[in-house]
Amino acid sequence: MERKNEKNEDKGKGGNKLSLPDKPDALVQDERVPNFSLLPKTVKRRVYALKRLQLQSANMEAKFYEEVHELERKYAALYKPIFDKRRVIVTGAVEPTDEECEWQSDREDEELAEDLQKKAALEEKQADSASAVDPKGIPEFWLTIFKHVDILSEMLQEHDEPILKHLQDITVKFSEPGQPMSFTLEFRFEHNSYFSNTVLTKVYKMKSEPDAADPFSFEGPEIVDCEGCKIDWHKGKDVTVKVIKKKQKHKGRGTIRTVSKEISQDSFFNFFNPVKATPDGVDEDLDFTLATDFETGHFFRERIIPRAVLYFTGEALEDDESFEEEDLEEEEDLDEEGEEEDEGDVGPMTDPPPEECKQQ
Repeated sequence: MERKNEKNEDKGKGGNKLSLPDKPDALVQDERVPNFSLLPKTVKRRVYALKRLQLQSANMEAKFYEEVHELERKYAALYKPIFDKRRVIVTGAVEPTDEECEWQSDREDEELAEDLQKKAALEEKQADSASAVDPKGIPEFWLTIFKHVDILSEMLQEHDEPILKHLQDITVKFSEPGQPMSFTLEFRFEHNSYFSNTVLTKVYKMKSEPDAADPFSFEGPEIVDCEGCKIDWHKGKDVTVKVIKKKQKHKGRGTIRTVSKEISQDSFFNFFNPVKATPDGVDEDLDFTLATDFETGHFFRERIIPRAVLYFTGEALEDDESFEEEDLEEEEDLDEEGEEEDEGDVGPMTDPPPEECKQQ
């Protein structure tokens, strides 16, 4: 789990009990209960006792998430053979057997009307004849996913697409036992003309312990930092920069020369060169950029990697949209209820409702 060295000495590791200070910061914060100061002293003492119990609960919850991380690491090893098989099918290294290719939709096709079956067979034959060469594996598997998912397509630029056609796999690796909590995204590329790396990595460092200054805000592990990797671009292939040419005039001689200058440009591959938080933490734009980066890392880990084929087909997108629609409907219902309450505060209507509004 993520802990700074100086905190390890104070809080211990593993099953060591977290020692509580004589008067935790959380107990001396301004109370939010109206007229809390007017409560009898004996009642306030009991409230403080409950807050100490809540502090113990928060630290217990942190331990719970530490064990969850260990469980994720264990199951990552169990998932690995499945994802390895996915990779070799996507890349065309292995051709799945007829049995492995059986799917429910094949049986559903048998139930179609005869004319529809003939039409489907004709279209399939035309598609096969259009491509004389059988494609290897599943072409542009990951690039298609990038295009389907909004959070990724917003990062994707046209000059990124030829490179992402060489992307063979994306995997996640969890930190080892006893190490600070983190996870690493690994992007595996086949040999290409853009860079010499075969694997690009992005490490997300996490923390799972209550903040001493505000322990009751703890809601589980949070990403606190991330580190990318150096991309060894081939000459002239770096898509994160573009070269512009400017003319300069010599002040004395009046001669003109043309100079080239590199400036940064938008690219998905800037993902591997993340910005760093400022020590004072007052830059709102930077905070937003970091929050978006952390959200993207979580999305790769929790959604894209385990459900890649469903994002390729678009089925996972339909599920995501369904959740968004349900949330929106609930918000609309709440708004309507709020409007009704507001109208009720005004008083009864003095004018009769229009004819079309009367119940039939």
